Amino acid sequence: MTQLTRFCLVRHGETAWNAERRLQGQTDIPLNSQGEEQAASLAAALQRRGQHFDALYSSDLSRAHHTAQPLAAALALHITLLPDLRERHFGALQGVSLHEGAEQQPQAWQAYSSRNVEHDLDGGESLLQFAQRVRHALERLAADHAGDTVLLVSHGGVLDVMYRIACGQPLHEQRRVPIPNAALNWLSFDGCQWRVDSWADESHLTDSLDEL
Repeated sequence: MTQLTRFCLVRHGETAWNAERRLQGQTDIPLNSQGEEQAASLAAALQRRGQHFDALYSSDLSRAHHTAQPLAAALALHITLLPDLRERHFGALQGVSLHEGAEQQPQAWQAYSSRNVEHDLDGGESLLQFAQRVRHALERLAADHAGDTVLLVSHGGVLDVMYRIACGQPLHEQRRVPIPNAALNWLSFDGCQWRVDSWADESHLTDSLDEL
């Protein structure tokens, strides 16, 4: 009998660089106060809903790890840190704001904005390298947790690659879906095929408002 494995994917809470529209990559930026509130609201909502998870994995960058900590406490789960869930390394573009990229780093910015899959952004990861890392991590987790429900806290670029894996969207195409901070995104794997079950669900962030 086929075992269905489910993944709940969460992008970390907001950081100062998110608010400034600055590329973070693997620069270890902490959550801002808004991000901390998002993480706490997410944890409280999942606890109220009685959502069960068999395992919790997180990127080892602090913005993801600190988003995972309230989840671990609320759901009585151990956090396993997985460096392969880190954001893409953006090379020369790390720390560059979106409105300054073309002027400050024109060659790397052109490769980034056109989604050149082979360019490493002058010292970072190419899209091909990044996607291969994410695919290997996701496939390994699916194999290790067949039939389980897994909570995974990571980054926007990582979740985008996972969405593309499930939908078959090529890397060179522009992103089709939003990936909000602390939203819930569900994928499932039946042993042969991936499927997107729901995406960019932010209803849990307004649960407390609905109860007032």
